[in-house]
Amino acid sequence: MAVDATGPQCRADKAARVGRVARYALAGIRIVNGSVALVAPSVIIRRFGESPADDNAAIYGLRMFGIRTVIIGVDLFALAGAPLHRALGQAIIIHASDTATAASLGLSGRVRRPWAIALTLISAANTGLAVTAYLAERSERQQS
Repeated sequence: MAVDATGPQCRADKAARVGRVARYALAGIRIVNGSVALVAPSVIIRRFGESPADDNAAIYGLRMFGIRTVIIGVDLFALAGAPLHRALGQAIIIHASDTATAASLGLSGRVRRPWAIALTLISAANTGLAVTAYLAERSERQQS
């Protein structure tokens, strides 16, 4: 008897795999970006065309952002069950907020247009990964 590769179980397995890939990709992005912000904030400041020597507040803020981002990235690798579900729900809020912030900074002219577009697209992609991971994890929980 042939196995139906398009049946409900196959679709559920594929959705679960896509969700895991999204979760691990988001975790990796968070850990890399957070690490750069934590240990080399001047790299990020220079990318905005600013001088790190002139902006100690930005260095402080990026390091605070960096450690938060690394920790929540590690959570996506380490957590399971209800704590993972909560972390994935929070990820949607965090990345949607980042997307809105990047867009508003671009629209207000506070960040140069090319950077604002890039930051908005990157943040929107992270939001998409968060939504994908959340929905897949929720579906797996409901099937269990």
